[in-house]
Amino acid sequence: MWSCSSAFQRVASLMFMAPKLKPQRLHQKTGAEQLVKKARTMTTESSMKDAFSQYADYLNNFNEKRERVVKASRDITMNSKKVIFQVHRLSKDNKEEVLEKAGKDLESVREQHFARLMKELQGTDFWKLRRAYSPGVQEYVEAATFYKFCVSGTLSTLDEINSTLLPLSDPSLEPLQINILDYILGLADLTGELMRMAIGRISDGEVEFAQRICQFVRQIHRELLLVVPQMDDSYDMKSKKK
Repeated sequence: MWSCSSAFQRVASLMFMAPKLKPQRLHQKTGAEQLVKKARTMTTESSMKDAFSQYADYLNNFNEKRERVVKASRDITMNSKKVIFQVHRLSKDNKEEVLEKAGKDLESVREQHFARLMKELQGTDFWKLRRAYSPGVQEYVEAATFYKFCVSGTLSTLDEINSTLLPLSDPSLEPLQINILDYILGLADLTGELMRMAIGRISDGEVEFAQRICQFVRQIHRELLLVVPQMDDSYDMKSKKK
């Protein structure tokens, strides 16, 4: 027979050899709770994927629109330059012919190329794309004002230019109008074309016409002196100064 001490020793050794049981958690999640958490996680991931998919579609559409706007702006620039070149052919012998052709070309710029630009921008956040279309608008302002001066000796106002664009707008949407900044930048370029025309008229002996151009440029210069100091932060205007 085992002694009492040997029995206790036997029990003690068995206790030390027995595997330790982990304490049971008081609040173990049930299978239903785990399924709810998994479903919630899957729903969150799905909503995030949907959101990113929408953002991706928006950016793709925006970039495609920007490319179309850039293309329309380039076409406006190119064809407006053709109007300017046409007006530069002006002389005392062909004034009516040259101005009639330039007027038709300017109308074509509006109805074909400017109409495309307005179709892309009207009813959207067009200010986000201003950098994409501003060069074309400035060139159009330059061509329109250059043509108007040679026809009547006066300057086309911003309201007058915008009024010619209204028929191109969708009546159900807010009309897209040329802003004051692009108008002023177009006028800054106009002075260069007028200087070239004045030099050409002097070469052809039309000194009086050259003097009228000179007076007109001085008037524009005086008006711009009132505005340009307020545009010191405008990179576009700084580039015109150069």
